[in-house]
Amino acid sequence: MSRKTITPDMRVGELLADFPELEDVLISLSPAFKKLKNPILRKTVGKVATLRQVAQVGNISVGELISALRKAAGLSELDITDEADGSESSDRPDWFDKSRIIESFDACPLIEAGGQPMGQVTGAWKKLEKGDIYELITPFPPAPLIDMAKDQGVDVWSLDEEPELTRTWFCRPG
Repeated sequence: MSRKTITPDMRVGELLADFPELEDVLISLSPAFKKLKNPILRKTVGKVATLRQVAQVGNISVGELISALRKAAGLSELDITDEADGSESSDRPDWFDKSRIIESFDACPLIEAGGQPMGQVTGAWKKLEKGDIYELITPFPPAPLIDMAKDQGVDVWSLDEEPELTRTWFCRPG
């Protein structure tokens, strides 16, 4: 059985299934990746998070991440262009107004306990009326949720307030 190639769009679960020897390499690249040792979080995040998204969470360039993993796996270099996704910016978007936040959810305790907020968060933004904002608080940028929201036409703004605290706002355009 041949192993897959390591690219930015590979899911974390695929990487660790095909290249189990890269777990320690991945974890060594960013303190945020230590959370992958949690089997529940690893199972849930591993299914949905791509290496591109994981790079965002770990605050490292996708090129650096892919290069380190490919090198450790004995694969040739891959030319990766780092692209900013625009989801995180200190520039407040025009649609953001704190008074329009209808619900706030601190997912930090859930995540620290090995859970994942994906179902609760997606359910909440689907119920938003035009112009309403849902606030999510997490210990790292929720890259898979941000990408999913954008794919569904939801406006998103994410801001790292301090190490291990990210606020992300989801707004139904109106």
